[in-house]
Amino acid sequence: MKTVALYYEDCHKKEFTAQVLFCTQGKNGYEVILDQTAFYPEGGGQPGDTGVLNHIRVTDTRHKEDLIVHICEKPLQVGSTVTGKIDWDRRFDFMQQHTAEHILSGLIHKQFGYHNVGFHMGADCVTMDFDGEIPKAALQELETQANQAVFANLPVLCSVPDPDALQEISYRTKRPLPWPVRLVEVPGYDRCACCGIHVGYTGEVGLIKILSVVKFHQGIRMEMVCGNKALAMMQKVYQQNMLVSQAFSAKILETGIAAQKMNEQLAQQKFQITGLSRRLLGYIASSYEGKGDCVHFETDLPTATLRELADKIATVCGGTAVVFSGSDELGYSFCIVDKEKDVSALGARLTQLCRGRGGGKKGFFQGSLQSTKAEIENVSIFV
Repeated sequence: MKTVALYYEDCHKKEFTAQVLFCTQGKNGYEVILDQTAFYPEGGGQPGDTGVLNHIRVTDTRHKEDLIVHICEKPLQVGSTVTGKIDWDRRFDFMQQHTAEHILSGLIHKQFGYHNVGFHMGADCVTMDFDGEIPKAALQELETQANQAVFANLPVLCSVPDPDALQEISYRTKRPLPWPVRLVEVPGYDRCACCGIHVGYTGEVGLIKILSVVKFHQGIRMEMVCGNKALAMMQKVYQQNMLVSQAFSAKILETGIAAQKMNEQLAQQKFQITGLSRRLLGYIASSYEGKGDCVHFETDLPTATLRELADKIATVCGGTAVVFSGSDELGYSFCIVDKEKDVSALGARLTQLCRGRGGGKKGFFQGSLQSTKAEIENVSIFV
């Protein structure tokens, strides 16, 4: 017994009728076998189809030797005739992504000799792994050539050559395959052994967009989208770029230059602010010159600035400097610095009395407290 694969006869078949040959309850639902089906079973990196059989949900489709098993939510009567309907938008998306993968993999193999050693259709994009590195400068041209294959609207040819003819045909494959071998060809771009389902003509792919390329093991991992996924992503990118365009008062194709100029301005302003901040810290520290042990409160100081201020005060006061920064609502960070004495005992006492934690070394201690300013000021810090 063998299930007739209608999806190989017509990749665009969305609806069909068939006879139920077998139905039994399995681990993930009821396993239903039909005499023929347009539901594609998982394989070749492509997920299995979903849909309905007589309004009963099909949650997955899998191979079982020469049979195709439909995983259904409810049982179907053996011997009955059912109407099957595929979740077409989902299937067509897989066909688009799979065909685009063939085009790009064929181009990369032809130009660089690399093999596609990993292929996954995710919810957001397609991931492809290649066993060699591709120069970044070549990626845009690869993408352009892949889209030229789409614009040419070439037929996607599928065949199962006889054993003698197969020996004379060159094709991409990860490993030697026993006959029969199903070949999928995009004329001029790729010929590959594949059991998956593809579009009838490359124009149906719509658009191919490479999203990212990163080093992976001894080669690269590439992320790509095409068709409806590419359209949806480009629409989101356009919407985001419109917001950037408005924020920078720049033309939509000049937002990158505007952002670069803004970064340069921010870097210059940061440099100026850092200089002013250090002058201000020096001015605050000078007010404690020669005063011995001292306590100082500030609001919203970054950790590095808090430490810098405590260090500057300790340098001129001739004693221990304790600097706090924060608010009664959020608590206070603190830093203790003394150029001569060990302040670890002082820091430990402060954290104990003011519900805090911290640590440090001989002349330095920092931490945080969950007390109010009034509670901290009521503590006899220097004893």
